[in-house]
Amino acid sequence: MDYSTEELIEAKRQIDSTLHKLRETIKTFEAKENASRYKSQITLAKRRVRAFEIANHLIEAEIDKK
Repeated sequence: MDYSTEELIEAKRQIDSTLHKLRETIKTFEAKENASRYKSQITLAKRRVRAFEIANHLIEAEIDKK
């Protein structure tokens, strides 16, 4: 599929925003008194962070091609 540069930049902006929120969520869960209770939520958030980092990298590469 072909996306315009503007669409790619906006997608990257949205991903950056979501990444920030996810990282803050991880910090919050890890700071809880009984962090082990939130292990599955922390793991899920970390996996989502990694997925969004990959998406961001691919978007950046596509923007650089244009």
